[in-house]
Amino acid sequence: MKVLILCTGNSCRSQMAHGFLQSFNPNITVCSAGTQASGKLNEKAVAVMKEAGVDISHHTSDQVDKYLNDQWDYVITVCGGANEACPAFLGNVKHRLHIGFDDPSHAVGTAEFIDSEYIRVRDEIKEAFWRFYMQEIKPNL
Repeated sequence: MKVLILCTGNSCRSQMAHGFLQSFNPNITVCSAGTQASGKLNEKAVAVMKEAGVDISHHTSDQVDKYLNDQWDYVITVCGGANEACPAFLGNVKHRLHIGFDDPSHAVGTAEFIDSEYIRVRDEIKEAFWRFYMQEIKPNL
């Protein structure tokens, strides 16, 4: 089973989803990429994932071009920008899904509020990808 998770910058939401999905089953292949990859991970995303017991610090922020010629069971966009750009995805894809989340890197306010947004989005991603794993991936393994 191969899953590609797409976001615009591939620094935050797609990295969190990648980390959670891989933690649910290390035997599936999970990659993440960006339509305009930033080339680096969002430090707050790495920190809140570590708090949740998932280390994504070793992940890389990659351009989607790296994966265009590969075969995928699922390509999942997690932000509106990637969802809009994804129809141009040329890879061999069995299922294309959009599971969208707010971008916590756009949160404005106190440090406490910003931290709470990262945690909220992280928890939403974990819940949504657990449901996806249980309903779509696990029954087909």
